[in-house]
Amino acid sequence: MIDDFAEDGALAKAIKGFKPREAQRQMAHAVTKAIELKKELVVEAGTGTGKTYAYLVPALRAGKTVIVSTGSKALQDQLYSRDLPTVVDALKYKGKLALLKGRSNYLCLERLEQQSMAGGDLSNELLSDLVHLRSWSSVTEDGDTSACIQVTEDSFVWPLVTSTNDNCLGSDCPRYKECFVVKARKKAMDADIIVVNHHLFLADIVVKESGFAELIPEADVMIFDEAHQLPDIASQYFGQQLSSRQLMDLSKDIIIAYRTEVRDSQQLQKSADRLAQATQDFRLMLGDPGFRGNLRDVIQQNDVQRALLMLDDALELCYDVAKMSLGRSALLDAAFERATVFRNRLKRLKDVTIPGYSYWYECSARHFVLALTPLSVTEKFSELMREKPGSWIFTSATLSVNDKLEHFTQRLGLMQADSLLLDSPFDYANQALLCVPRDLPSPNQPGSAKQLAAMLTPLIRANGGRCFFLCTSHHMMRELAAEFRASLTLPVMVQGETSKGRLISEFVAAGNALLVATNSFWEGVDVRGDTLSCVIIDKLPFTSPDDPLLKARVEDCRVRGGDPFNDVQLPEAVIALKQGVGRLIRDVDDRGVLIICDNRLVMRPYGAVFLNSLPPSPRTRDLQRAIEFLQKGASVSRDEL
Repeated sequence: MIDDFAEDGALAKAIKGFKPREAQRQMAHAVTKAIELKKELVVEAGTGTGKTYAYLVPALRAGKTVIVSTGSKALQDQLYSRDLPTVVDALKYKGKLALLKGRSNYLCLERLEQQSMAGGDLSNELLSDLVHLRSWSSVTEDGDTSACIQVTEDSFVWPLVTSTNDNCLGSDCPRYKECFVVKARKKAMDADIIVVNHHLFLADIVVKESGFAELIPEADVMIFDEAHQLPDIASQYFGQQLSSRQLMDLSKDIIIAYRTEVRDSQQLQKSADRLAQATQDFRLMLGDPGFRGNLRDVIQQNDVQRALLMLDDALELCYDVAKMSLGRSALLDAAFERATVFRNRLKRLKDVTIPGYSYWYECSARHFVLALTPLSVTEKFSELMREKPGSWIFTSATLSVNDKLEHFTQRLGLMQADSLLLDSPFDYANQALLCVPRDLPSPNQPGSAKQLAAMLTPLIRANGGRCFFLCTSHHMMRELAAEFRASLTLPVMVQGETSKGRLISEFVAAGNALLVATNSFWEGVDVRGDTLSCVIIDKLPFTSPDDPLLKARVEDCRVRGGDPFNDVQLPEAVIALKQGVGRLIRDVDDRGVLIICDNRLVMRPYGAVFLNSLPPSPRTRDLQRAIEFLQKGASVSRDEL
């Protein structure tokens, strides 16, 4: 076998600074074997192993059709635009490559046209974005919305000019031949290596995207990077959801059809307005934003039942009115079908008596989601793998708990999989220090944000910023940000105030910033070098005990005779913590301090499970020692914690 990873191998010859790594070679060998034998393989590859090359090289050498699925669109772009071309050049690979995203990531020419014709009550900002998009639509080759730099990624215009599985007209669309999704799919069908993300992979298999058959071609090899996300994403797609966004989009499409194609049916406007009003009224009935509650409980309340009935009536009216104009507008015909689907989904969500599911709802300031989620996806995922025979490879830096992979493999039913645990090659004994400060406030104690900010301000100042403060809740993030902005003169950035990509760019450019963030910055963020030398975590990331999905899984675990804390709550918190910790050391020359502000790490017996699952760095309880480490590189005894 050719050793592409050797000192004189293909990678070393083509990539400047490439150095052989034993762990990388081991993983590549295991992936090669799994592909040859059509086996299942699970690999935890610690940060710095070089796992991307370790699976890409065998995948390209195999001469088979390969799907590589990543955890997010950002990682997907990075893989396709940076890592894959590097390996392709090194191996002189001649196969075809394709990048495929979900349809909402491509400009929809038909919806852009409809939106421009309908006009309506759009703000000046949205009208300006529409003008930019019309101009961009005539020059873009692939319609990938991430490439349109004139319109911000969080603009409200995007849902108006992109399609979803619900509102896409499929082969009935007048612009079908020009459709960017169709073009992307055709390219994928001809490709040897197709890069997707987990959401698209599962949506494609479970939902069976209408109008296009399947978007993703059949493949011999399926590789999942950031595989720790898969069980939770799979549970979304094996369940059912209905959101206010879907209902409001339906209302908007009925109005557009009325204004552009079926102008003699005024009832369309009235039924759409009623649906929008009923949707907003139902959102108000669900209470405060930022809350995830139990649908089984809230649905028992009389006022919620009434609002739900009004919503169902409004959907029925849309269905009846659209039915009278069937055949006159492709947009309206599609809206009629969606009204049918949504009514059936609402009926299914109202029947909260079926066991084996968690029924929950979630509210933001303006929107809601109603959902049912299976408590286990083991059987369904196993069935999916049986239907698509081939090599199934799962990898991530965070799959194990206490050096065991069972928590991950059991959730996906990977009982026959080979497994491999590879430690990070980084020298954590010299590169990092873990500090659990003394005199910490108890988790959830009133005023804890103020106390933590006061305690940690001297360290953040001494380090010249260059710090991530990762929080387990939006509430704590906002409180801490306010405290730090009142006490620090260096830049304090906060998640949500601009896009994630822009925040990272501004953080790196500043060179002395503090970034206060929550869930989306715990993973998939790669800041190397001196710009980030301190990561602070407010507390151990246990899911809130009030979370209805967790409650249901805990109860299900208890019924099966398991231990809910050790089998469900603890493993998930360990994997989440490992992700947050992984933001600190990203390269062989990185150096920094990790601070975890939770006494339970050292005071509770289960703290040992967390510590055993983290990289083997020295430990201290003295914040002054942490400051010295950052400033001088002081050595710290490993057993001080």
